Amino acid sequence: MSKENGTRSGCKDVFRAFLVKNARYAGDLEIPCVEAECQLPMWLTPFSKAIGDKDYDAWVHFYEDDVRFERLWNQPNKYLSILKKYAGVISPDFSVYRDMPLVMQHWNIYRSRAIGHWLQEQGIPVIVNVRWGDARTYELCCTGVPVNSTIAIGSHGCVRLLQERKYFVQGLEHVVDRLRPKTIIVYGTAPDAIFSKYKEAGITILQFDSDYKIAHKNRP
Repeated sequence: MSKENGTRSGCKDVFRAFLVKNARYAGDLEIPCVEAECQLPMWLTPFSKAIGDKDYDAWVHFYEDDVRFERLWNQPNKYLSILKKYAGVISPDFSVYRDMPLVMQHWNIYRSRAIGHWLQEQGIPVIVNVRWGDARTYELCCTGVPVNSTIAIGSHGCVRLLQERKYFVQGLEHVVDRLRPKTIIVYGTAPDAIFSKYKEAGITILQFDSDYKIAHKNRP
């Protein structure tokens, strides 16, 4: 389904309607769709570092505190020229905490898809980040995501504690069953106890260490 998102005369675009211009929508909540991307990253760099960096062969990711990239939502055009210099972008990882009001979890999933769509409209390669909380978000987190393609997920902080691991494992099972990805990019650890069955099923698992792990790797 397509929608018209033209500017209304005399109205300020307070909800960033321009981000979803020409978008296709999926699901009852009309989540913007992001198209499939066949390119794969060789390495990743966080948005907060990419602003002042020149490692343009990297893909920009948003697996960091929301406060570090909320500015992209507030002023997307300000950062467009920077993001265009990089090999690609993994769509923003706005938080989907289980103790957040559900409507805010939905809003953050929407925002990630809206920016992902907009960046693709600007000619930037985009891989969809899929983030879930509990079972209430397992279906919505897959909405607007291409099937039989590449997705990205963040495991950092989600697998060490048993309580968090339970939601991560359950959500991942739903995501894989629903989207049938060919490749899963994993930011953080990818333990065999969780990912071996997906490898055996023929899914490529492309794992990248978290920036936290990289920073602490060589410390005594």
